[in-house]
Amino acid sequence: MLLQGSLSIERMCQLVPISRRSFYRSLKEQRPAEEETEVRSVIQQIALEHRRRYGYRRITAELRRRGLQVNHKRVVRIMRKDNLLAPQPKRFKVTTNSNQKLEIYLNLAARMKLTGINQLWVADITYIRLSSAKTPSSGKFLHVTCYLASSYLLHFKVGPSFGE
Repeated sequence: MLLQGSLSIERMCQLVPISRRSFYRSLKEQRPAEEETEVRSVIQQIALEHRRRYGYRRITAELRRRGLQVNHKRVVRIMRKDNLLAPQPKRFKVTTNSNQKLEIYLNLAARMKLTGINQLWVADITYIRLSSAKTPSSGKFLHVTCYLASSYLLHFKVGPSFGE
């Protein structure tokens, strides 16, 4: 504590117009910057050791194993600031409706023995979803024709519909 001489703290606070609470708050030791940088460097070390596969929960648990009591919210804040958050996997979106009452056809091409050229061609039509600011839910169809014996691409076409 600073030397105050014969003046009481209350009198000093009256002379300099501040409250006693502010005086004591300024005397209270702030969380040292060294501790913050130590926690930050340990978090960075853990994240890089595990090739950024660890999220904030695992890093918080690892910090506790190493003897540092750190709140998970603080870990998230530091990781977000240092761009160390693990990349989140994209959610799998099912695009096929399998609950159909339609007949399932056999794959006849699997039974064929190819002995010459131009015996088996395969084609496929795929919808490619495109999104932009101007057209939020637009897409194109990709039509591909292949020669199966050599996987040679015979033809492809991209268009807004099947007929074009």
